[in-house]
Amino acid sequence: MSRTPSTDPIRRSQSEQVRRIREHLANRSVVLVGLMGCGKSSIGRRLSSALSLRFVDADDEIERAAGKTIPEIFEDYGEAYFRDGERRVIARLLRQGPQVLATGGGAYMNEETRAAIRAQGVAIWLKAELAVLMRRVQRRSNRPLLKAADPEAKMRELMALRYPVYAQADLTVETREVPHDVIVGELIDALAASLEAASLASPALADKPPLDELTATPDELPVPSSD
Repeated sequence: MSRTPSTDPIRRSQSEQVRRIREHLANRSVVLVGLMGCGKSSIGRRLSSALSLRFVDADDEIERAAGKTIPEIFEDYGEAYFRDGERRVIARLLRQGPQVLATGGGAYMNEETRAAIRAQGVAIWLKAELAVLMRRVQRRSNRPLLKAADPEAKMRELMALRYPVYAQADLTVETREVPHDVIVGELIDALAASLEAASLASPALADKPPLDELTATPDELPVPSSD
């Protein structure tokens, strides 16, 4: 079936845009940050497909490394233990770019993780309003930090604490109740413009670091001693 001439230039333009993004990214990852419910995983999968990059969910990798779900990790070992394992896992994943990497809501709060993302990735904050977040998180029951008497008050608290830190990300794109493909298009436009500007300012890109094994390393989430 022949394509209409009017759509071919659009497809060619989009293809060229993706090619340029891939070229400028080199070995770096596109790292999605933001609060639970902002759409990091669902939008991240679509973005990775559009960019022809693999998609990795840091939370899935943490669960694989621990052999437990995140709610189980919180319950058995506490948040501090989870955050330390999260930091280790993300550090490993960042050495395996390029990819689209979705991180947990608290990951970007760690200063060491932010520094690693700056060095080996492009951070994009998926920003969302409270009402949007609450509608989305209420569909799932596996949110340890929202197991509170007043989940909305807890979400407000997290927004007040985390939004100023998320604002340090390289790019911010607002997520809202529109089709995910709309957000993906905005992400690609923002990425293309940002990476193009950065390449003009600093054309030399760092050499690609060696790839690590894709499986979890033994020391990422060591099982605490029962003593």
